Formats: sequence, C-alpha cells, structure tokens
Amino acid sequence: MPVLVAYATKYGATRGIAEHIAHELTNAGRPAVALPAATVHDLSDYSAVILGSAVFVGKWHRDARHFVRRHGEQLRQRPVWLFSSGPLGDATHDKDGKDLVETSQPLDLAKHVEATGARGTTVFFGALDSARLDGPARLLMRVPAAREVMVEGDFRDWAAIGEWARGIAAELPAEPA
Repeated sequence: MPVLVAYATKYGATRGIAEHIAHELTNAGRPAVALPAATVHDLSDYSAVILGSAVFVGKWHRDARHFVRRHGEQLRQRPVWLFSSGPLGDATHDKDGKDLVETSQPLDLAKHVEATGARGTTVFFGALDSARLDGPARLLMRVPAAREVMVEGDFRDWAAIGEWARGIAAELPAEPA
C-alpha cells in the first residue's frame, strides 16, 4: 500500500514540500502520493501517513487540523509523521539568538502529536511569493514588523526535506509479501 503525504497549504509552498517527500519516498522504494488534506476521506488504502501544514500565527492550517480530527482513529492505527512549513529567510537564528526552527514549532503541535501518535515531527523553511498573497496578507506586508518575518523568496531546503523523507522510508515497516 502506498504512503499518503497529505498537506494543507494556503499559497502552495507546503504542497511543494509534500510532493518532494512523496517523490523521495517513491524513489526509496516506498510508493507515495501527495494529496490535499481536505480531499482525503478515508485512510484505509494507505500504509502510513505523513501530514504537513503551513503555519500561520503559530497554528496549523485549518485543513490540517480538520484532517487530524476527522481521521484520528485511523491515524493512530498506522505510522504517522508530521511536518510544518513556515519560517522564511536565510537566517537560522533570530535577533535574540534563538533557533528559528525551534521557535517556529506550531503552538498546537503537541495536540496533533498526541491525537495521531506521530513518530516524529519537523519544521521546514517555506517560501513566499507576494504575487500570490490575498488582500489581507498584502496589507500585512506593509507593516514594518511583518516585513521582518514575511521575507519574500523560496527558502525550502530540498536536501534536508529529501533526507527526512528517506529516513522515514528506512523506518517504515516492510510490506507483506
């Protein structure tokens, strides 16, 4: 059975991460498919689930939160990993010296780990294309403090994403013959 890489995204960067994870899993001999979390209605056809979400104001995207609530029982019956996408920019630490990956952990992540029995979590840097922003986000970009964290560009580390996916592939139980 394939691995499901479900994702929740607002502007598409998290979809790109999910698709890369599915590609790496497939290349490692673990067939995988990336699908929007909101479109998945049953997990019985999947041997494992990787769920990823964009993070806004410290929380997972609504579609990812709904996915966890809707599929909680099925998620606890198979291997699950969670990833978040969010921090932007080239800096790995903020102005106070704090690690951006650690400080970018979603505030609601522990709740999702508990609900799913996730075996692991990670945070990946994301991407921001201001041309894709909706009206409220464009207005927010005008606020000086917001511009410090809403840095335009693609900061996804494809090598790190691939390494994480290959680690999951190695950890997955063998498929029955």
